[in-house]
Amino acid sequence: MESFAKLRRRHLVKGESISAIARDLNLSRNTVKKYLKADVGPAYRRQQQPCPKLGAFAEQLERWLVQDGLRPKRERRSAKRLFEDLQQAGYAGAYDSVQRFVKQWKGASPGGGTEAFIPLAFPPGETCQFDWSHEQVELGGVVQTVKLAHFRLCYSRQMFLVAY
Repeated sequence: MESFAKLRRRHLVKGESISAIARDLNLSRNTVKKYLKADVGPAYRRQQQPCPKLGAFAEQLERWLVQDGLRPKRERRSAKRLFEDLQQAGYAGAYDSVQRFVKQWKGASPGGGTEAFIPLAFPPGETCQFDWSHEQVELGGVVQTVKLAHFRLCYSRQMFLVAY
């Protein structure tokens, strides 16, 4: 979109020829002509998506969503499953209307769509991450297996190893 606007500005405001623009931007003249002829406006976005067929079933769908909210997460129905259940109840509309309704309902419900961030802060020298590994090393010409203790300090993120 940005380069499209630059191309139109160069031709319409600065008066550059189509050939000059095509040469500078490494495009064909036909492509430049096509972009100059194209009507550009802001993309249309609906404020409210109409759902005429879902209207009669919206209350039933909302009741199901409330009931599913009380169930364990594994037992909750997906939007697709809710759509199939609505079809059995006589719904003749499209799946995307149901999916859009479920998404809006979950976003508006308490706890829906909220994000949490918990910063992790560690005092110096108090916390570390730990893991073991077995490594092959050569000591005095003999290959031996040693155990390595891996430590990563959480405050400084520095790592150190101890071999056993």
